[in-house]
Amino acid sequence: MPIRVPKELPAIKVLEKENIFVMDEDRAMHQDIRPLQLLILNLMPKKDETEVQLLRLLSNTPLQINVDFLHMSSHRAKNTSKDHLKRFYHRFDEVQENYYDGLIITGAPVEQLPFEEVDYWPELSDIFKWSKTHVFSTFHICWGAQAGLYYHHKINKHQLAQKISGIYLHDVLDSAWSILKGFDDVFFAPHSRYTTVQKADIEATAELDILAESQEAGIFLVGNKNNRAFYAMGHLEYDRETLEQEFKRDLEKGIDPEVPAHYFPDNDQEKTPQLRWHMAASLLFSNWLNYAVYQNTPYDLTSLSKEQNQL
Repeated sequence: MPIRVPKELPAIKVLEKENIFVMDEDRAMHQDIRPLQLLILNLMPKKDETEVQLLRLLSNTPLQINVDFLHMSSHRAKNTSKDHLKRFYHRFDEVQENYYDGLIITGAPVEQLPFEEVDYWPELSDIFKWSKTHVFSTFHICWGAQAGLYYHHKINKHQLAQKISGIYLHDVLDSAWSILKGFDDVFFAPHSRYTTVQKADIEATAELDILAESQEAGIFLVGNKNNRAFYAMGHLEYDRETLEQEFKRDLEKGIDPEVPAHYFPDNDQEKTPQLRWHMAASLLFSNWLNYAVYQNTPYDLTSLSKEQNQL
């Protein structure tokens, strides 16, 4: 089944070339079903690239999904045009009366700043608070995961000696979780970050479980035991070339980065990187939508506020 997005979103053309069925608003209006309502808070600099990456993964499900995009009105985007944001994105004040089955919060290139020094932290904190009463399940990615753990559980991030960048092997620690249904015992996933969260802090938090981790890269996936929040420290949504592009960008900035680990064949930067993580990516996102969201979300989303008020 398709994902429903604004009719003129540029990502549609890219996805249609990949034979991914994307339904525009006009056609979706003629389907008499209750689609999932999904909100994507896109904090990445190149928002159009992230749109394609996430929509590609969200399409791998038999569910119809209505997707809204959200940006931070308290932050000036430097790599996305004002026209694109105006046409395809909402401000928080425009959606705060809405209810959503699912929310995705992306990563952001601000991880070396203390959370409170990020210019849009007050607005993001308002969104975290709002999500408790207006969103059924939230999927946090990379810095978005660290920010979510900090806001909801007071778990802080810690600076690494050097950036983790590459494709790492991960172990599934608890296959009983539905979000990991169908996973092999091990899988590959990209990481690209300067900070980490400590395992002991997660283990000391009763509401959380560590679901997957890497011996090299550390924790990958954390789940709230009520299935209402997941925190992925890596970037399963990345394309084949994304780490290469980040590496070249850092070279141009004079950062002298390490070559992404286990990424280029024979560590040869002239060779095309192997794509080894998209099967896991598709499965993780489809499992989240199916088991954590669709099979548990209430038909009447306004009941989320009533439920929270009773706690």
